[in-house]
Amino acid sequence: MATETVESTAGQQDRSVSQYLANHLRDYGMVLALIAIMAFFQFTTDGTLLRPVNITNLFLQNSYIIIMALGMLLVIVAGHIDLSVGSVVGFVGALAAVMMVQWGWSIYLTIPACLFVGILIGAAQGYWIAYWRIPSFIVTLAGMLVFRGASLWLLEGQSVGPFPREFQALSTGFIPDLLPFIKDMFGFERMNGFAVVTGFVIAGLIIWMGLQARARNRAYGMVTEPMIFFVVRNLLVAGAIVFVSYKLATFRGLPNVLITMGILTIVYAFLTESTTLGRRIYALGGNEKAAKLSGIRTERLTFLAFVNMGMLAALAGLIFAARLNTATPKAGVSFELDVIAAVFIGGASMSGGVGKIVGAVVGAFIMGVMNNGMSIMGIGIDYQQVIKGLVLLAAVIFDVYNKNKQS
Repeated sequence: MATETVESTAGQQDRSVSQYLANHLRDYGMVLALIAIMAFFQFTTDGTLLRPVNITNLFLQNSYIIIMALGMLLVIVAGHIDLSVGSVVGFVGALAAVMMVQWGWSIYLTIPACLFVGILIGAAQGYWIAYWRIPSFIVTLAGMLVFRGASLWLLEGQSVGPFPREFQALSTGFIPDLLPFIKDMFGFERMNGFAVVTGFVIAGLIIWMGLQARARNRAYGMVTEPMIFFVVRNLLVAGAIVFVSYKLATFRGLPNVLITMGILTIVYAFLTESTTLGRRIYALGGNEKAAKLSGIRTERLTFLAFVNMGMLAALAGLIFAARLNTATPKAGVSFELDVIAAVFIGGASMSGGVGKIVGAVVGAFIMGVMNNGMSIMGIGIDYQQVIKGLVLLAAVIFDVYNKNKQS
């Protein structure tokens, strides 16, 4: 009798684990895909992919895509799309160049002014979409053309630069070693102690927050993930953070832009998962009519989503210009495609109402690792575009398959 009870309990646990995995295949699938892609390129590039200098380059090269993906996720979750972000990146970079190089403005005036311009751009587009019900595809397509032309007009068809050194640090600067004794303590010749300690602290915080959230959910009787998934997921995330921080510490430490990305990711993850505003955005994308009948001001939410997107696109434009140390007429070309692809690859749904911030970041890293790995392998840009297109198509097919399976 006892044996039968044990076997029954084990069978129930197996079914609960398999059922949980089936219901959350979207969440875990993209993470597993990122791990598989990184393992593939690590092998095919003879270890070049995960060298400290290349990991640093991955963050520097994809920072602006990740930042815009945070805003694009909210737009897509709300049931819309923004095709103008690439042109806004180019326009804001051009505006910053004119302000600093030609007008002599300081960075302390230029950066807030450019962010405010991005907010105005998002507000202008959001107004027509939210209150006039003009499809976002049309409004932002018009914005893409307008701001691409405005960039050419500002720069007069030429590159403008270089920028002040303190502005370049926005993208290419690094946090100095605030804990140099760590290096001496362990006898390392070249080690950024602050980067290592930061990695361990963040990993510990993630595990602690996960334990707190799990205990809170169990106290309220909410369904939690099986313990094996919880343990493996947290160990993998913590291990990855410590590994990356160690690799960065052996090169030049933590890039400034990584700190910016990390803070924004935490803020937007909290916004979408733990606030009323975030839940209302998901309700808007899930069923706009039902959301409106329940008292949600859907027009205002749509407007704010595009205002936020404009601000993040402006920030990405500043970071991209700082990285290049010049503003060029072709800056931002096709960025909107990479950003939208990152969000969909990360698990967002084309119909709205579905998607997570972490998924968007994972999707952006999938795109970044693929670009970087294929470049190291010497694959031509023509083949790279074909492969990225097929990956995006596969992600959308996967989304449709999940929907059909659930229905």
